[in-house]
Amino acid sequence: MSIMKANANKATNDEAGMIPAPTLEIAIEIASPEWTAALADAETIAERALAAAYGALDHGDGDRPAEVSLVLADDAMVADLNRDYRGKEGPTNVLSFAQQEGDMPAGPALPGMPEMLGDVVIAFGVTAAEAEDQGIPLADHLSHLCVHGMLHLLGFDHIDTDEADRMERLETDILGGLGVPDPYGKER
Repeated sequence: MSIMKANANKATNDEAGMIPAPTLEIAIEIASPEWTAALADAETIAERALAAAYGALDHGDGDRPAEVSLVLADDAMVADLNRDYRGKEGPTNVLSFAQQEGDMPAGPALPGMPEMLGDVVIAFGVTAAEAEDQGIPLADHLSHLCVHGMLHLLGFDHIDTDEADRMERLETDILGGLGVPDPYGKER
């Protein structure tokens, strides 16, 4: 497992000059060697996408750092998690487990400790099959699922049409900034 720190937000202006944005600490575990066999730079791709998604939003919490963990897993691990936590059989492409659910604020962090956003888990087999079916690079699909998972941790959802449209627009904008084409194939 590796831990990366990314300055995910752009610096903001104040009267005294530039204030550095909060950092995002990213812990990545590659639990399936299939990821690095298919994408030697999977870790870098994921870190960049998570940081971009975090940095795209105003967090309004000053300079407090945040932390997210990502597991690049195999389908069996994701199928187990999907069954245990969602009551659904089989693997899915990405699961997000937010530290803060709904309107319940996360417990207070110790001074100097990052805000724990939660965990994102991505299944290799499902992701690779979807990328192949859609005719897109695996790297682009990994970036999309990292952005999608991070937005779930930050409170976005796609339960109703308006929420889904808002989340898709945000994903498309973030991915565009990374040079990844619109994953939904819509012209906006």
